[in-house]
Amino acid sequence: MKNLIIYSFLLLSFAIFAQEKDMNLPKANDEFADKKYAAAEAEYRISLSNNPKKAIASYNLGNSIYKQNHGSEALLSYEKTIKIATERPEKQKAFHNSGNIYMADKNYSAAVEAYKNALRNNPSDEETRYNFALAKKMLKDNPPKKDDKKDKKDKKDDKKKNDKKDKKDDKKKDDKKDDKKKDDKKDGDKKDKNDNKGNEDGKPKPKPGGIPKERVQNLLDAVNNEEKKIQDKVNAKKVKGKPMQTEKDW
Repeated sequence: MKNLIIYSFLLLSFAIFAQEKDMNLPKANDEFADKKYAAAEAEYRISLSNNPKKAIASYNLGNSIYKQNHGSEALLSYEKTIKIATERPEKQKAFHNSGNIYMADKNYSAAVEAYKNALRNNPSDEETRYNFALAKKMLKDNPPKKDDKKDKKDKKDDKKKNDKKDKKDDKKKDDKKDDKKKDDKKDGDKKDKNDNKGNEDGKPKPKPGGIPKERVQNLLDAVNNEEKKIQDKVNAKKVKGKPMQTEKDW
């Protein structure tokens, strides 16, 4: 099996990328060549901070991090390289190394996709092609386990349905209680009406905040009286203003 796994973990080729003048990048490359990966990482980070769009700095940073056995963090640098790279060779190498990290983590489905994307950027790379075939074989021999998250989601959905059903049942019970309260209130109102018949004036008491019928009638009478006064004044003016006819005494 060891003979089959010949995929390289890193494609270390610095000369393939066009480099602008950068004091930190060459120094980082020297540190990397001397296997001083932590020092190389520091220099690559400075280079990248000064040139955020420089794909080679991001790619080499990923390599130095990976050499320190931090695959997940290195993967972030490769993803950044893929995002900012403008040349196919840059993207191909980043995808290839991403696939290697996924293979090491036994995430074969992700590895297959990474190698596939690498081949799209460089179909002639035989090493990537071999790794792609190997990743597909490993995926076939080790199919993904059933997603436990899906089972948990189904159980969660069932629980939600049951909770909704319980809420509906509780609502029905509450509605029944409300109906009973309304019936009791109606009976109480009837009782109050019967009790009001025993008042001295023989009339029900007004509700709090309501206007008694007597007051309403008084207001209406007052309005009618005012209208009558106004009408009388108008009529008086009409009579006063009418010219009187004087008959001659023949």
